[in-house]
Amino acid sequence: MTWKNKKKIYGNDEYYSISNKLKNDKKTTEQFEVMLNSLTLEEVIALKIELAAAAANNKLYGLPLWYSVSNIVKDALLKYTYSATRTQQEAARFLGISKKSYKNLLKKYKTKGFFEKD
Repeated sequence: MTWKNKKKIYGNDEYYSISNKLKNDKKTTEQFEVMLNSLTLEEVIALKIELAAAAANNKLYGLPLWYSVSNIVKDALLKYTYSATRTQQEAARFLGISKKSYKNLLKKYKTKGFFEKD
């Protein structure tokens, strides 16, 4: 059976990629993705924090950034595996966790809702 013929057991996600979802939502373009791909993950995170700080008049005081990083990265990993794998079992194996843990994390981070149409 080819990968295209496999059915996702957790929803009818037409995007199958975060890139496609963001393009459909008009939040990104091909040119932006090429530029983004030339940056390291650390540079992207630092730039995003700098832009958020600039929007808040350079005052991000009171936000527990250091302690939130782990959750931010986990959320990003869940979104990627949700979009890149065809089954929950495959996603759980990719992350090295049990299927039950994967399901619980999807609920905790509300990952499924991210892919729903607005």
